[in-house]
Amino acid sequence: MKRIVIVGGVAGGASAAARARRMSEDAEIIMLDRGAYISFANCGLPYHIGGDIQSRDALLLQTPESFKRRFNVEVRLHSDVIAIDREQKQITVRDAQQNTSYLVDYDTLILSPGAAPFIPDVEGISDGRIQTMRNIPDMDRIMRILEQQRPTHATVVGGGFIGLEAAEALRQRGLETTLVELSGQVMAPVDIEMATPLHSELEAHGVDLRLQAGLTKVTATDTGLTLSLSDGSDLDTGIVILAIGVRPETALAKAAGLALGERGGIRVDEQMRTSDPNILAVGDAVEITEWVSGKPALIPLAGPANRQGRIAADNALGAKRAFTKTQGTAVCRVFDLTVAATGMNEKSLRRAGIDYRKVYVHPMDHASYFPGAEQISLKLLFTPDEGKILGAQALGKKGVDKRIDVLAVAQRAGMTVFDLEELELCYAPPYGSAKDPVNLAGFVAANWLRGDTELCFAEELAAITAEQKLLDVRTPAELERVGAFDGAINIPVDELRDRLTELDPTVEYLVACQVGLRGHVAYRMLVNRGFKAKNLTGGFKTWQMFKGCRQATPLVVEGE
Repeated sequence: MKRIVIVGGVAGGASAAARARRMSEDAEIIMLDRGAYISFANCGLPYHIGGDIQSRDALLLQTPESFKRRFNVEVRLHSDVIAIDREQKQITVRDAQQNTSYLVDYDTLILSPGAAPFIPDVEGISDGRIQTMRNIPDMDRIMRILEQQRPTHATVVGGGFIGLEAAEALRQRGLETTLVELSGQVMAPVDIEMATPLHSELEAHGVDLRLQAGLTKVTATDTGLTLSLSDGSDLDTGIVILAIGVRPETALAKAAGLALGERGGIRVDEQMRTSDPNILAVGDAVEITEWVSGKPALIPLAGPANRQGRIAADNALGAKRAFTKTQGTAVCRVFDLTVAATGMNEKSLRRAGIDYRKVYVHPMDHASYFPGAEQISLKLLFTPDEGKILGAQALGKKGVDKRIDVLAVAQRAGMTVFDLEELELCYAPPYGSAKDPVNLAGFVAANWLRGDTELCFAEELAAITAEQKLLDVRTPAELERVGAFDGAINIPVDELRDRLTELDPTVEYLVACQVGLRGHVAYRMLVNRGFKAKNLTGGFKTWQMFKGCRQATPLVVEGE
């Protein structure tokens, strides 16, 4: 009988245990976890705090008893694996409740230790009112503080997924909330201009957003806590939630002599095997290969962890299945907005030295004439030769997840922007448009690569040369209603053909409208009449997003 021992539960470990049993009734499967819960929805923790998920029990997906009944898996909680003897194929387990240690033999060992929240080394950080939000006990402690101490102000440190969700949850509970983020934007997987609307959304819902500010000191007072920030300011608060990020739990693997990767996670091959062929590893603790760059990455997401657990279980039973890279596809709700991304973003592509092109579109989520249509902002990144998809980011109130899901599938399938033009997607007025936002992004990108349009970018408008002029083809009423470009010539697109004599054929016109569509019409009209022109991709809407950035955005002129 083959014995499979799994260290750690939740997404990776629990998935491996369940899959192993489904594939074999003969294997002996033991799952150990140092905590009190083997399978819980850690992604749901903020939503219980905020009240969206009323029942705490809804977060508990499996218990040791239910796992035993359904999968015949022996689950041992409060069991901390403290050592691995690779030569003897044994692990040492410390039973925290009995305060004893014992040995367990294995044929195959699967490690799923997860990742631990990063806690900054600052004075006062150990105060009990400062909490992380990674598991059920974390959530319970936060709930006790909120219910027993009843603070009126909360601070979230970190503007990633957990930080944004925590800020929303705290505001839903009626607390005054400050979000502190060291960088110049929240939601690092998207580029700074795509994060700008999130900043506005947070502030519109009463969140005090402090960008480019880090936590440097915590001082306990008679009424709560005083936080000292790196921007020189102080902040009085009653509870702090640290959401700065996570680090892979690798101490056990490192002590056993297993190889670590260049990013600090456990190094595994495509079959999830470590440097010891009898030990596999999955989940947040492992380094995986990023889809676009092919470089090692740490991407702590539940979806990849679940798939890795399944693959590890199959391979533990003699299969040879491979985990084929991670795109980092993710989505987050920020009050009334949704933001999602897949693949690499622009700043990551620059750091990796990967050549790319980008376009922006801002269509409605469904037919504009059908009630309830909401705008989606979509950024598409692709290669300058074949038009292969490198990444995509989107935000809006509705339909964002659907479009990023389509683009994630297209990227994984090796499709190009030319293929996006041809995608046949659902259309009925309540759900979409005959030209879906994904199709529109494909049209704009393919037009550029074919040479049917020349694009310019919002960043360029800050450095217009003497040989260029900005031409706004919106109506005067629009300019009055939504805003105008400084120094732009205004000729509405429907009047442009009859007013070409007002233009100078010796200059290049940077054509702009609200979102880029009429700008393309005007661009084609101009170049067909012998003028030099470029169309501002994403139009005034994208320009507004760049103007809203709270730090200088580097000038990036693609194709020059």
